[in-house]
Amino acid sequence: MHEFRVEDIAHAGEHLLGELNSRGWSQAEFAGILGRPVQFVSEIINGKKEITRESAAQIGAAFGTSPEYWLQLQDGYYLAQQRSDSESAARLESVRRRASLRANFPISLLAQRGLVHPTDPQRQEQDILRLYKISSLDERPEFALAARRSNATEPMTQLQEAWFVSVRDKAERQSAGVYSETSFRELASNLPQRIKSPRDFESLPIQFAGAGVKLVHIDTFPTSKLDGCAFVVDGAPVIGLTGRGKRLDKVFFTLLHEAAHVLLGHVGSAPIVDETDADNGPETNVEDAANSLAARWSFGDGLPAAPARIGEAWVDSVADSLDVHPLMVIGHLQHKGLLNWRTSLVRGAPTVTDALRAWN
Repeated sequence: MHEFRVEDIAHAGEHLLGELNSRGWSQAEFAGILGRPVQFVSEIINGKKEITRESAAQIGAAFGTSPEYWLQLQDGYYLAQQRSDSESAARLESVRRRASLRANFPISLLAQRGLVHPTDPQRQEQDILRLYKISSLDERPEFALAARRSNATEPMTQLQEAWFVSVRDKAERQSAGVYSETSFRELASNLPQRIKSPRDFESLPIQFAGAGVKLVHIDTFPTSKLDGCAFVVDGAPVIGLTGRGKRLDKVFFTLLHEAAHVLLGHVGSAPIVDETDADNGPETNVEDAANSLAARWSFGDGLPAAPARIGEAWVDSVADSLDVHPLMVIGHLQHKGLLNWRTSLVRGAPTVTDALRAWN
């Protein structure tokens, strides 16, 4: 598409004057043809008045040209002027930058979370480059993580990526001891017997840091469908939790699942995405292994055979024998399809939302 430059073109008024001169018409004569005051024609010629749709149609009718011809002459000149104006160009560049940022990143949500500047697009761009560890907005970020996702067969969404980089950013600002696989295995394997209430969650970041693992909570982003993730930053394993599901047993099992990923050596340079369908891909064995280890920490060799009618007394008895919270037993039975998700046994079940936010 041809772009007009100011030095190449004259404004529409000069074209109009040229047409009048070629016909030998005075401005007064042309005003009479249009049925307009002489001042009207004079101001268009001198660039003091813009040509409207109505006047373009009248001028076109007088010269046998289209109204679009005169409007295009005028618009081409003014657009060329706008492009040559540095202040205008800067404003347009700001618009382009804001549009590009919002097309590729959830800027409003990240600003709401305090991770990018709330208004300045230049500073927002700098924040995004830092947060996503990319050198330009055209570069696609790469993630190495094991993520427990309910939409595991799909690529990571924009919101899932944003949640992950938020976890990574927070983890990079946390401190932890030197990672000890032995210490972390001992800690993780004993957790089911130590987590008996939401308050028991509050000290977990300190305990994990002592074994060299960073534990981070970032509230779930709307519709992101993430439960947790595990990855390595600066040589230290990191586990991130969204708190989605809220219930003590659901969040806790996600924690154990991600801890199992770390101890089984699944967290490396290549991304590992949790699969929920055995036919979804080769990562299924990895996820089964993490689930199996987390379940073994919780239930040893497994739960005893469930009766036809599962009641509170049986659940409490099994939980006492395993020294775990009854919700752990209920959640496992629900996952196995032996208990309805709406069972009355979970009425009033404790949640860990406040305990997770206490980590901050």
